[in-house]
Amino acid sequence: MNGMKSGEKYLVVGSGISGIGSLCLLEQTGADAVLYDSSDKLTEEQLRERLPEGSRARCIAGRLPEEVMKEIGTVVLSPGVPTDLPLVDDLRAAGAAVIGEIELGYRQERGRVAAITGTNGKTTTTTLTGEILKAHLGQEKVFVVGNIGRPYTMECQKTTPETVTVEELSSFQLETVEEFHPAVSAILNITPDHLNRHHTMEAYVAAKERIAARQTRDDLCVLNFENTYTRDFGARCPARTVYFSSVRPLEEGYWLRGSTIIKSEGGRDQELLDIHRDMRLVGLCNVENVMAAIAIAQGMGVPMDCILSVIRDFRAVEHRIEYVDCVAGVEYYNDSKATNPDAAIQGIRAMSRPTVLIGGGYDKENTYDEWIESFGGRVKCLVLIGQTREKIAECARKHGFDRIRFADTFQECLELCTELAREGDAVLLSPACASWGMFSDYEARGRQFKEYVGRLAGSLDGCSHR
Repeated sequence: MNGMKSGEKYLVVGSGISGIGSLCLLEQTGADAVLYDSSDKLTEEQLRERLPEGSRARCIAGRLPEEVMKEIGTVVLSPGVPTDLPLVDDLRAAGAAVIGEIELGYRQERGRVAAITGTNGKTTTTTLTGEILKAHLGQEKVFVVGNIGRPYTMECQKTTPETVTVEELSSFQLETVEEFHPAVSAILNITPDHLNRHHTMEAYVAAKERIAARQTRDDLCVLNFENTYTRDFGARCPARTVYFSSVRPLEEGYWLRGSTIIKSEGGRDQELLDIHRDMRLVGLCNVENVMAAIAIAQGMGVPMDCILSVIRDFRAVEHRIEYVDCVAGVEYYNDSKATNPDAAIQGIRAMSRPTVLIGGGYDKENTYDEWIESFGGRVKCLVLIGQTREKIAECARKHGFDRIRFADTFQECLELCTELAREGDAVLLSPACASWGMFSDYEARGRQFKEYVGRLAGSLDGCSHR
């Protein structure tokens, strides 16, 4: 497949890793491409430094000249660029088509695609699915791309009819797909998130559902039966559907009976694995992620014995309810990827010890009531940082939780948690907020947390390690 139009000029908007990947792909295919970043803090020379040696692309920073705007046939938006910016509206009005990096990559795809979205659980499910497919097909025949960190545009030209691409897709990326057509799609769950970008829940849900827009009855869509949005989507989904549930039996699909994951199909129940004996992942959220990965892998033709073998050895994804260390009898968990309240609820539910909880960060206009209500008797103290700390504190007090401390810096926060935690407790970084404003991303936040725990373990005598 090659969707590049001969003689057409492309404008790549955004100069991060996604934008650079798109620009490189366009140049490799012989397209005339311009790299643009609206930041007035960047120069054209600085943009050019981000390009590979030999690139001949024009670079523009700051204001986009009108004469360039008139020349553009297709705009390729990076995921971080809102689709309703005045500039994007002006380009559309001038006759330009607007797509994203995922759509651009798909137009070069020659193999099969498994695509995964959802408010939470995407990274774990995508990583696990990728490992299962690699075990079945071989490392060289599987590409894991998208929101997980590797741009699709950097791998799509390596694909063949024998390869599989596993993609983690955010709502930002799905807003701009058109021809994108996975063989298997999955929507793990949908809960309020990114409303500062999408403005309404309806728009956010619609973006997620675009993952299956081009699918047919020859394709498969994996859905969570216990999420209202995904369950309802099943009735409208153009693909065949298979559900998973952690709450109730299903006549068809994957579900949890006690501690055993069951596959029900054609009136027969098959016991697959025990979640305590056969899984290294913790938390009900990860049980759902595993069920989804099984369904996706089955849909891609992987034998069940291969699937279960990989699951038994699979460990937690970095920054998602990740056990770090036990220092002086206190267990430290890094759940920095919990950038919204629903994800943070899963982190709390995974704790079996009295927990000192780190929360707060950038305000995505979420509400925190359900998160606070999930504390139960698990949270002994909430340590808050960042832009949202007063908002979260007010919400907590409204729900009768007043064991709250504030910290001005992340280092101060970590030292305070160490002071508050006692032997037998846990310290959990599960902020329920984005990292922006304090860190470059949630990964940097998680790494700082782990580095602190490492230093603490090295400095204290008599610390115990699990």
